Amino acid sequence: MKRITCIEDLRQRHMRKVPKAFFDYADRGSYAEETLRANRDDLAKIKFRQRILVDVSRRDLSTTILGEPASLPLILAPIGLTGMQYGDGEIHACRAAQAAGIPYTLSTMSICSIEDVAANVAKPFWFQLYVMKDRGFIKALIERAIAAKCSALVLTVDLQVIGQRHADIKNGMTVPPEWSLSKLFDFATKPAWVAGVLRGKRRTFGNLMGHLKGTDDITSLGAWIATQFDTTLNWKDVDWIRSIWPGKLVLKGILDVEDANEAAKSGAQALVVSNHGGRQLDGAPSTIEALPEIVDSIGDKMEIMFDGGIRSGQDVMRALALGAKSCMIGRAYIHGLGAFGGPGVEKAIDIIRNELATTMGLCGVNTIAEIDDHVLAI
Repeated sequence: MKRITCIEDLRQRHMRKVPKAFFDYADRGSYAEETLRANRDDLAKIKFRQRILVDVSRRDLSTTILGEPASLPLILAPIGLTGMQYGDGEIHACRAAQAAGIPYTLSTMSICSIEDVAANVAKPFWFQLYVMKDRGFIKALIERAIAAKCSALVLTVDLQVIGQRHADIKNGMTVPPEWSLSKLFDFATKPAWVAGVLRGKRRTFGNLMGHLKGTDDITSLGAWIATQFDTTLNWKDVDWIRSIWPGKLVLKGILDVEDANEAAKSGAQALVVSNHGGRQLDGAPSTIEALPEIVDSIGDKMEIMFDGGIRSGQDVMRALALGAKSCMIGRAYIHGLGAFGGPGVEKAIDIIRNELATTMGLCGVNTIAEIDDHVLAI
């Protein structure tokens, strides 16, 4: 792994090692992928102010996230089907995050269940919630997160209607999956991936299978999922969730300043400026474009996290400079997981950590608290 120098190196390795359907599921966006590209392109347009002859020998990347100490301002975002990128992928990713001293967020649509992860890691982790029509199941899911001692609940609020992802349709990414000769050949050419997934605890949605009546097989589970995304979801549902969940609440998927102001009234401790990684509303603004106005409006009322397009420590620095307190990475760590398993996630975190430390030094700052728009060439 010593020749891996950046997240793109991990991405290229991930693409070679994992079947195309699962790689594309993680890597691609919705419709024409305009917002997916904008997330990256708009970050790259932000330039730094280079400073010289400043003592930067005491650089410290540590911070707090939701009041808890973190070794750097980074969070592993929730990713569905992580365990299909690498066997028991959720457990490996959570262990890597905890070893690095940062939070890990488990998706509702994970392969390993809440209980699987809790039994195999040393510390509490965050849990991400999709609210579905079956409120009884959702209440039970929140109660399972409480029982597992999850330290924060991340409510995803931008998935009432699913944006079409062309690659998933072409690859037959359905529940159950569509099989073809080309897909079988692709799997056959990746024996290490097949062996790893077969060694994993599960190969379907661990938080769902066995916890729902009438979904004892993958076909019936797929039929249930297809009917469950709820277009009636509204702010009253946030109140309902808060009545059940006793801990810290994060709202993920805020892109509009009016929505951010509503979020600030909701009782949540934090929000994530996010467009679902360009996987939902194509043509929406990039998250870095939306971030400053949201910070100006409610940055003194709740903790603001940033998500979308982070592929380097420089990108983290850009988001912090525009007011975010921490950043979520999704594809960046999934590329590491698909490439090398747990050590690949560790590598992704280390790459971003080292790039952030170097960028801080070249911009003349020693601490995360010092990072603001003065480090930018604007």
